[in-house]
Amino acid sequence: MTARIARGGPSRPKPKPRAAPQRVNTRKPKKQGLLESLGFSPGFARRIGNWTLAGMTVAVVIAAVLAFRLPQMLGIAIGEGVGGAGFTLRRVEIRGNHRVSTLDIYNVAFDQDSMAMPLLDLAGTRQRLLQFGWIREARVSRRLPDTLVVDIVERQPAAIWQNRERLSLIDATGVVLEPVRVEDMPDLPLLIGPAANSRVGELNRLLDSVPHLKPQITGATWRGGRRWDVRFQTREELALPEGEEAARRALTRFARMDQQSQMLGRGFVRFDMRDSRRMVVRVSREPGTRVPDLIAPDPGPVPADLAETI
Repeated sequence: MTARIARGGPSRPKPKPRAAPQRVNTRKPKKQGLLESLGFSPGFARRIGNWTLAGMTVAVVIAAVLAFRLPQMLGIAIGEGVGGAGFTLRRVEIRGNHRVSTLDIYNVAFDQDSMAMPLLDLAGTRQRLLQFGWIREARVSRRLPDTLVVDIVERQPAAIWQNRERLSLIDATGVVLEPVRVEDMPDLPLLIGPAANSRVGELNRLLDSVPHLKPQITGATWRGGRRWDVRFQTREELALPEGEEAARRALTRFARMDQQSQMLGRGFVRFDMRDSRRMVVRVSREPGTRVPDLIAPDPGPVPADLAETI
């Protein structure tokens, strides 16, 4: 019996335990991602996100490596290591050069950033060699352990180009090879006039159309950037019209007339075929010069469309 009961006081009932308050969820429902909205499970969507993040990280790392040229630096280090093992450029073997100085080719071949054989700049060496006018093609290759092989294909001189009193050798495509002095001029056709070298292909096609007349042509002059005058061994000059096709027809016609009537070597000075309807000829104005006979029984009659002006 407790003291309270002993004193006769009333007993108080024990208080009832209070119910725990219910928690109200005030969070907003989580929005679905793009992959979840397409029907993929949340776990799969998270994995895709992780893979994407990992890929982006790898891409950033690769970009940083390339930006700092780490592969090039690694390659250079490996190449220098190979060179240190004895694979170092010591010899250059040159083949095919006749006009180009061997010393000039040596200077180009040994002009390298590194002498290690794996690091030799073959493409750059070839491009520097092609700067020589005489070199049409060059092939550069390594031959281990210590040799660089250079194969040269040289251009062939086809004509002499005179431009503003300067003489230069050119090839069949008009590329300038080297200057030439008057006393050293080879026996080649002489082309005269600005940009005449760039028209050498057209001239060659014209001359190929008259094979029997071609050996008698010693040169040509490019007139006014429009047409050709050709010169013969017998010192006559033939004026051709503008345009390659018109010039070809005129030259073929003149060749046929020369075969029939021997136009060359009879004392004429100039033939003018710029007018397709007729040909005008000129003779020398020097005193004592005889006017050529227009009717020559031996070589044959001069064509009827030949007119003469003195």
